[in-house]
Amino acid sequence: MDEKSLDPYLFVQTAKNPEYGPDGKKISFISDFMGLQQVWEIQQGDGRPAKTSFTMEGITFIKRIEGTSDMIIGVDANGDERVQLYLLKENGDPIALTNSPEHVHLFGGISPDGKWIAWSSNRRNQAFFDIYIQNLETRESRFVFGQDGMLTVVKWFPDGHSLLVKKSNSSLDHDLGALSLLTGAIDWITEHLGEASFKDVHFNKDGDHIYLLSNKDQEFFGLAFIHLSTKHFTWLERGKWDFEELAMNKEKNKLAFTMNEGGISRGYLLDLDRSTLYTWETPMGVITNLKFSPDNQKLAYVLNGPAHPSDIWELDLKTVQAKRLTYISRTPILEQKLIEPDLITFRSFDNLQIPAFYYKPKDATQKRPIVVYIHGGPESQSRAVYNPLLQYFLNVGYAVVAPNIRGSTGYGKTYTHLDDVRKRMDALKDLIFLVEWLKGDENIDTNKIAVMGGSYGGFMALAAISHYPNLWAAAIDTAGISSFRTYLKTTSPWRKKLREAEYGTIEKDGGFFDQIDPLYYADNITSPLMVVHGANDPRVPIEESEQIVNKLKVRNHPVVYIRMEDEGHSFKKIKNKIYSYSNMASFLEHYMGNK
Repeated sequence: MDEKSLDPYLFVQTAKNPEYGPDGKKISFISDFMGLQQVWEIQQGDGRPAKTSFTMEGITFIKRIEGTSDMIIGVDANGDERVQLYLLKENGDPIALTNSPEHVHLFGGISPDGKWIAWSSNRRNQAFFDIYIQNLETRESRFVFGQDGMLTVVKWFPDGHSLLVKKSNSSLDHDLGALSLLTGAIDWITEHLGEASFKDVHFNKDGDHIYLLSNKDQEFFGLAFIHLSTKHFTWLERGKWDFEELAMNKEKNKLAFTMNEGGISRGYLLDLDRSTLYTWETPMGVITNLKFSPDNQKLAYVLNGPAHPSDIWELDLKTVQAKRLTYISRTPILEQKLIEPDLITFRSFDNLQIPAFYYKPKDATQKRPIVVYIHGGPESQSRAVYNPLLQYFLNVGYAVVAPNIRGSTGYGKTYTHLDDVRKRMDALKDLIFLVEWLKGDENIDTNKIAVMGGSYGGFMALAAISHYPNLWAAAIDTAGISSFRTYLKTTSPWRKKLREAEYGTIEKDGGFFDQIDPLYYADNITSPLMVVHGANDPRVPIEESEQIVNKLKVRNHPVVYIRMEDEGHSFKKIKNKIYSYSNMASFLEHYMGNK
């Protein structure tokens, strides 16, 4: 195998979304083991996974119907995110449930008796999501509540007569309510002033309390419970970082959650009977998909770290010791090559400390070129996870820095809002001050700095090379926004209102967009640019890429454009990852000269 080959990094397969079987001895999960996300299962004591689904398109999620081997699965078409729901019975073909491919369906859980499911959809109006329930036997669906807004189902009440629903006022502000299936009325539970999020909700044994994670009246997410009849809100645990991924066991006496410590997860167990809190040792990474076993002896979860790609692990609740269950991602040729980052901070223009993951290649004997990698969102965060392209860059001698510029999540509400609307370019200044910080590292070749990102990160890459053209040797934009004006006109209707809360509106802020949009500054760009985009992208329409590519082509600027006909906002198919990532690697090699 060629030491410089990208292939081993791309062929690392993953496992996620574990679901215990009824007896706890079998775990089903999603894996791209053969290039397309399908359902696999593994038996305790038998390390060989078996494939149990055979759909033509990748599966987005699975949810077990309690006490059975049946599952609800989600499937979209070529990444268009218009998810359709199916019933997957053991040893059977998927049975179509929603069957409305022009609409989105957001799964909302299974009724306590296992006979109904709930979901929300934009069937009535593309811009809004209403609530439906559906009988799994007759497959008849029933509209139960609608209004002009973003409504989703969190879960069923234990009595099966009500749904816990969430109304999204913005991406960061929610309300929870109880929707009666008997009367059709909603009783709103989470009264609050200001912005607050509520997530990962679980009912207590009696059904009169809910446990959840929230950042109500504070910077970070903590663990709380709400008494449903009085709506009284009580904190249980809080910390100096966000709590994430809350799970509850069947006996309703244990909670599991993680803490996001600067982009790295730490897992916790809370024994409600004894009021004791435990943690456990795990490699550097991000813990997700927490799931208690039916016998309450184990806790399955997914660990995804820079040197430990996504696999399923299991925690023994008696010994509080974790072990790896699946080895889907194991690639012996890479095990000594994968690199974990240092967590650093640098000072920006206003003295704000900006966190970043700094990856350094092994055995570098000369000044290194560097890739600045910017996450999407912007209400998101660079995390300590496996990224095949970044690990490949490290292996061939690039350094990589992944900053969490202002606007990122994970550092409190205030930090997340520091880039809103007219403050957009302050986030770009963070990148410029990162370049200044890098100049202080004698091991970095500051004439060879590339900037790359996807989605909002793609916008930041385009903004960087159009507003500060002299700093960059090359740039890669994946599905990025080139103009907020055109983006807000063409993004999917159900996304527009939530995005306006972050970016502003054309009516109020169109003049500002014209001052900052990379599309209007394309003539300033001097660095070579590569642009990659999926044709079915419902988030950032592909026209965002094509309009800036066309502008650059008119003046014969070096630009490489790859249009993926069978992908959406993010690439799922292995053949497309190989093609696009290989071209990205060749592009940087050509223009950064790291031979």
